Amino acid sequence: MNHRTASSSSASRTGQPRKGPSEYGYFSDGKWLTAEAGTFEDFDPWTEEVFAVAARCGRAETAAAITAADRAFPAWSRTTPAEKAGILRRAAAIVERRSEELAETMARETGTTLLNGRFQLGLVIQLIEQAAGWAYLPAGEVLPSDFPDTTQTVVRRPLGVVASFTPWNGAQILAWRAILSPLVAGNTVVVKPTELAPVSAGIQVAEILHEAGLPAGVVNVVTHGPGEAGPIADEFFENPAVRCVNFIGSVPTGRMLAERAGAALKRSVMELGGYNPLIVLDDADLDYAVRVAAFSAFFHQGQICLNARTILVHRDLYDVFVERLVAKAGALRAGSPLEEETFIGPLITPEALSRVDERVRDAVAKGARLLTGGTHDGPVYAPTVLADVPDDAAVSVEETFGPVVVVRSVESADEAVDLANRLEYGLTSAIISGDTHRAVRLSERIRAGSVRINLPTIDDEIQAPIGGVRDSGWGRSGPHSLHDFTDQIAVTVQSGERRLPSF
Repeated sequence: MNHRTASSSSASRTGQPRKGPSEYGYFSDGKWLTAEAGTFEDFDPWTEEVFAVAARCGRAETAAAITAADRAFPAWSRTTPAEKAGILRRAAAIVERRSEELAETMARETGTTLLNGRFQLGLVIQLIEQAAGWAYLPAGEVLPSDFPDTTQTVVRRPLGVVASFTPWNGAQILAWRAILSPLVAGNTVVVKPTELAPVSAGIQVAEILHEAGLPAGVVNVVTHGPGEAGPIADEFFENPAVRCVNFIGSVPTGRMLAERAGAALKRSVMELGGYNPLIVLDDADLDYAVRVAAFSAFFHQGQICLNARTILVHRDLYDVFVERLVAKAGALRAGSPLEEETFIGPLITPEALSRVDERVRDAVAKGARLLTGGTHDGPVYAPTVLADVPDDAAVSVEETFGPVVVVRSVESADEAVDLANRLEYGLTSAIISGDTHRAVRLSERIRAGSVRINLPTIDDEIQAPIGGVRDSGWGRSGPHSLHDFTDQIAVTVQSGERRLPSF
């Protein structure tokens, strides 16, 4: 089939004409193919119209993609760093050339604003450019030996085929992260993007890498319809060629996948969700703290695993802080993700909106105070601030993927740390303080994979090891991630003969 075909134009929710949905195949062994089961529809969260039609893959297509990846592995694992780097530099140039198109695709497919889409793509370009240099990093070492004429070395070797699950909520940056780390380490990859963003979270990455000259079979993409991930996952876990499962997503799904990986003795890398605290100490600059808190809580409609879920404010600042945060939340521009000034766009699905609304209503029914928000206009949920939330409310203990944040007054920094650590999540956190040294000392007690001081909870730098602890998973992004996708192999060389005991 053709890689993409477009249907006729139709009217959008705003009444403006736009192109109809494009149809996409799946990508296997360097070719765009048609799935045996046909296609499924991919919806625009803002207009609720069909944005694209994608291949409805199953176990047979997945098995074929794994075979292609396994066949491509020996040659790719021996590819020189210079060759890998050249492909990636070309890919970065293609992303830059297509950046506006890619940002618009994310807006239409996932509801992310153009602001967030462009922010993501800037990170993607940085990531690919830096990853080109990582091709030289899986280095070995020479160890001392207690035996004469013996050289003890340790080298790193790629695992084989890696199965990467990619999410919708940071569709481009997270897809590239899930693919590049195993790829640069010398593995081949089969990508299963979420059914909510098959284009942004998989198909477009394959397009770009294919154009950049990546050999056939090195990266493959299998898409699937709603509720149809099971057969693909079954093939990943039961096919012996797959040596690692690389997942970015929710804690419940990650727990299930990690259990299956353990039973199959496959390595797993898990970047999971978090209930991320932001602490405002009594010496913080109030205006800055409010801006950082609003960005941390409401960027991408609260649909990022790194969003702040609770804000812990010293009692001396609490009343004024809350008043200003409520005003800031109410002033955020909401609407179409394709409008330049929009900060709050739609939630990903009607079901997601209902789930957020149910969590807010549950909290209020149990005694929480709704300070602002708690309503929606079509698919857009208003930025919501809750206070006095009881511990038995779901929004107080579970990651709620929407523009909802819980504020709490604390008596001291010690109480803030206790509240920050009360749950088993541990992805990211932030501390806002006028005394940087004090904040650094306090950060030593926060149980999270990242602690941001005088910064939002969302603050990725490509070279930094981003990832969680405790129930927020394991594994890291950046150059540190290469260890997750390679094995350490000991190679010992004896010059001459060694005297063996009793021989």
